[in-house]
Amino acid sequence: MSEAPPRPRRRRGPRLPKPPVPPAFLPRPLPPGTQRGAPRTALDHAAESGKVVVDWIDERTQLSGVTRWVMFRKVPRGTNWFYTLGSATMFAFLAQAVTGVFLAMYYRPDASGGAYESVRYISTSVFLGNFVRGMHKWGATVMVVLVFLHMARTFVWGAYKYPRELNWVIGVTLLILTMIMGFTGYLLPFDERSYWATIVGVNINGTGPVIGPYLSDFLRGGPEFNATTLSRFYAIHMLILPGAIAGLILAHLYLVTKLGTTAPPWVKATPEEPALGEETA
Repeated sequence: MSEAPPRPRRRRGPRLPKPPVPPAFLPRPLPPGTQRGAPRTALDHAAESGKVVVDWIDERTQLSGVTRWVMFRKVPRGTNWFYTLGSATMFAFLAQAVTGVFLAMYYRPDASGGAYESVRYISTSVFLGNFVRGMHKWGATVMVVLVFLHMARTFVWGAYKYPRELNWVIGVTLLILTMIMGFTGYLLPFDERSYWATIVGVNINGTGPVIGPYLSDFLRGGPEFNATTLSRFYAIHMLILPGAIAGLILAHLYLVTKLGTTAPPWVKATPEEPALGEETA
């Protein structure tokens, strides 16, 4: 058999350069201090994925600017632990909101016995129900104490003066709403003590001038204390007050961030240091 003639070699033309890789597909540079050439672990890949997600969200929302405006700001000299009373109060409110949501999953505002039985069921049968109810009950007391301490610190420090008068008004309103929150929540177990204590409280409100009788009728849901009263207290405690308090807290935080905090009265004012990158005259 004769061998097949060899195929002629094709003449190759000039090689074209490869198209550039889009920047989104290029590997990110290693962070400072990372040994080059070391194998990347699964934890490194997870951290890299988290950074990609955060960058993607920030590119479309620009939240990093808001975060820098809130977190990185000047604080006066003499700032101490008393300045954390406001943050502690907000944390207490968040704890009340979380525990209240879990309690609302089992609570029934039924004046014919369902309210008391649901509270008893939470305390005796639900997993960690007694613990969550205890956190909500004693957390209310802690929140009231923290609000009063925060207001006292603000008054002693003189932080209610210009230009923070509006923030002081919002703080006083938050104090009043916190007291109303405790008053409306006291009735919800609907036992003998909460029932008669609420009747006394509503009657005391009725002795107020001008609006007192109207306020009593509004809280009772009529001229007499009946089943509608429990539903009204539950709606005020669960829907109206938390939304109002959350909105006022946001306004309060905005004004604190915008206007800054006040130094203690015993700290003497000093000229502000030049910002980073500025030169002194």
